[in-house]
Amino acid sequence: MKKLVTAFKFMAVLTVLTLSSCSDENNEITKQEAVQAKITTADLQKETTAISLIVPGTVQTQLDESQKNLEKYLKSDLQIAGVKVIGQISTQKGIEISKSLVADKDQFIAIGNLMDLSTVKLGRIGDLYVGDDLSTAQTGLKEMVTEAIKTGTNVMEVIWSNKNGRFTSLCFYNDSGIIWDNVLGGLIMMDTRGTVENSNAAAAKVASKWYKEWWTASWLWGSKRGEMGYQITIYYTGSSVSNADVNDWANISLGKAKSESKITKKTGAYGQCQYALGLCTPTGSLSFNASKFSVSFSGLGSNMVSNGYKSLYP
Repeated sequence: MKKLVTAFKFMAVLTVLTLSSCSDENNEITKQEAVQAKITTADLQKETTAISLIVPGTVQTQLDESQKNLEKYLKSDLQIAGVKVIGQISTQKGIEISKSLVADKDQFIAIGNLMDLSTVKLGRIGDLYVGDDLSTAQTGLKEMVTEAIKTGTNVMEVIWSNKNGRFTSLCFYNDSGIIWDNVLGGLIMMDTRGTVENSNAAAAKVASKWYKEWWTASWLWGSKRGEMGYQITIYYTGSSVSNADVNDWANISLGKAKSESKITKKTGAYGQCQYALGLCTPTGSLSFNASKFSVSFSGLGSNMVSNGYKSLYP
C-alpha cells in the first residue's frame, strides 16, 4: 500500500510539473505574440532620424500623377488624402520592422492592372490572401524590402480615402522618387493589347524581315516599370524562307519576370515562333512549363501573361 501511495505522489508531482511546463510554454508564446502584435509605425519611428516634413519634388510629382491616374480609371473610388513623414531609417532593426509592417496581415494592399478594372482589388493582406497565397505574398513582400529598402531610405505614411473610410500605407522613398508602397506599387498600368513594330517596306525587299511585339508595365505615376516581348526574324529569297530566329525578354522593377521563345518553323513558305512571357508584382509567382511551353501565374497580384505563336511571311 505504501508503494502505491508513493507512486501516486510521484505521478501527481509529474502532472504538476508537466502542467507547469505547458503553462510556461503557453505564457512564452503569448508573450511573443504580444510583442509581435505591438509592432507599429511608432516602433519604426524610433529607428529613424528626423527629416524634412516636406517630401522631395520628384516624390510629390509621382503622388500627383498617381492621383490623376486613379481619378481617370477609378473615378473617386480611391484618393490620396495626404501624407505623414515618419523619418529616415537609420538602423538594421528599422529594416526588420519595415519587413514586418509591410507584410503584416492587417496592412492594406492593392493589386491589379489599373487599365483593366476587373483585375483591381483593394483590402487588407489577410483578407485578400489565404493559405499558400498568403505565405507567397508575405514572403514576396519581405524579399522585396530586403532587396530595395536600406538604411538611409526615407519612409512616410500615405493616407488614403475611399467609400469605406480612411486607411494608411507605408511608403518608402528617397530624393530620386518612390521606392515602394503596397498600394502605389501593388497596382500597375499595362495595355493588354501590346505594341507591334514591323520592318519597313524598304527593308522587306531585302533578304530579311522582322516582327516585334511587346507589353510595357508602368508605375501608377506613369513611368516605365517593366517590359516583356519577343522578336522574330526570317531570312528569305523570293517567297521561300531559308532560316528564322527569335529572341525574348522580360523584366520588371520590384517584381518577377519570365520569358521563353523558340522557333517552330524555319524554312518554307513562312517562319514561325512560339513565345511564353510573364510579369508580376512581388505578391505572386510565375512558373514555366517546358512540356506545354507556357508561363503561368499563381497567387494574387498584378500580372500579365502572354503565351502564343507568331507566323511571319516574306
